[in-house]
Amino acid sequence: MNIHFISIGGSAMHNLALTLHDKGDIITGSDDDIFEPSRSRLKSKGLLPKEMGWFEKNIHKDLDAIVLGMHAKADNLELIKAQELGLKIYSYPEFLYEHSKNKTRVVIGGSHGKTTITSMILHVLDYHEIKVDYMVGAQLEGFDRMVHLTDENEFMIIEGDEYLSSPIDRRPKFHLYKANIALMSGIAWDHMNVFPTFDNYVDQFKIFIDTMVAGGILIYNEEDEEVKKVVKEATNSIKTEPYQTPEYTIEKGKVLLDTPEGKISLQIFGKHNLQNLAGAKLICQSIGVNEEEFYEAISTFRGASKRLETLIERENSIIFKDFAHSPSKVRATTNAVKEQYNDKKILACLELHTYSSLNADFLNLYQNALDAADEAVVFYSPHAVKIKKLKPVSKEQIAKAFQRDDLIIYTDPKEFKDFLFEQDLNNTALLFMSSGNYGGLDLEDVKRLVK
Repeated sequence: MNIHFISIGGSAMHNLALTLHDKGDIITGSDDDIFEPSRSRLKSKGLLPKEMGWFEKNIHKDLDAIVLGMHAKADNLELIKAQELGLKIYSYPEFLYEHSKNKTRVVIGGSHGKTTITSMILHVLDYHEIKVDYMVGAQLEGFDRMVHLTDENEFMIIEGDEYLSSPIDRRPKFHLYKANIALMSGIAWDHMNVFPTFDNYVDQFKIFIDTMVAGGILIYNEEDEEVKKVVKEATNSIKTEPYQTPEYTIEKGKVLLDTPEGKISLQIFGKHNLQNLAGAKLICQSIGVNEEEFYEAISTFRGASKRLETLIERENSIIFKDFAHSPSKVRATTNAVKEQYNDKKILACLELHTYSSLNADFLNLYQNALDAADEAVVFYSPHAVKIKKLKPVSKEQIAKAFQRDDLIIYTDPKEFKDFLFEQDLNNTALLFMSSGNYGGLDLEDVKRLVK
């Protein structure tokens, strides 16, 4: 096929473009800016646009399809030209469904844990040399791409994002996959720029269940009250199977998981990750991996990229980086580090960076989210608030929202960096949580704080 990508530089988009190129399709693409690692990866395959921007000349009647990314706008010149020519325009999830409509689609949904659970599943399947198609939201150790498509594999494993599909398709991505097997990890309000009320957000998960293929299997976290409620109210004729946090202990800094074969040592930690593991196990069993095979493989899983990633570790100090930014993720990650390193001081640094986290109406959901930390710092940029066209947020509002009298708040990147470099990290676990970069903080510099 001759396929053109509008907004080819996105994390998921460029991975799909590279995968289709390797399958033999003719791929072109455009974007207004492309950052690393997308730029280098596209260039290595000759897919990097010769010039940045949108150009009508890129769109012609010989194209078989357009794949439209979320970064593009509805008034994009190339999109308008494609519409005028009557070309087939796919959103990213539409294209994945079209590829997998004759396969068994396994979709991992939920407000948190999606990437980790999908990563666990793919790790186990890869360990046992079970070949599947997949799309996951992070680069995995041992995998070349975040997307893998074939004609012959029976299963397609998909991380099911609830965000919008494209500028001209306002449906959440996971509504389009029509899952045969699905998992729902948790429901905690997010993306309030798209889903302005909690009820509206919850409705998307109800629709997700409704879109499942009749007779399918829904695996769900029964420890999440909202998930339990949504599953109980579902009318689709599907089978449901609950999971919960398995029994485990922590001995000499290692997590030991109770299994029918005895205790096994894990390379991950935190109650939320053990909960994710329980869901991943049921998915793997539904694909044909038995319990003993699952435990053998999962004991070698070291975590998903940007999820509680160890930056540096020494005898008395450790620094973590985590993608956590929503209240539920921040709370779970902070609690996990405290539980694992209860003999150390926990210094948690959270950046408020997303549209939701910088919205005054959303802030109160962060109440007690950092309570497990011995010392807690919040950084945010008033400039980022302005760019997102939100009402200004004050330090007083943030302090009140977190309900923590000793909360340290910074808005200036230099002051935040100075604070960090004044810290004695002896016997300390330092935790960074953000989907941003703290106003340009170089974490390689921070690593030098650990002796």
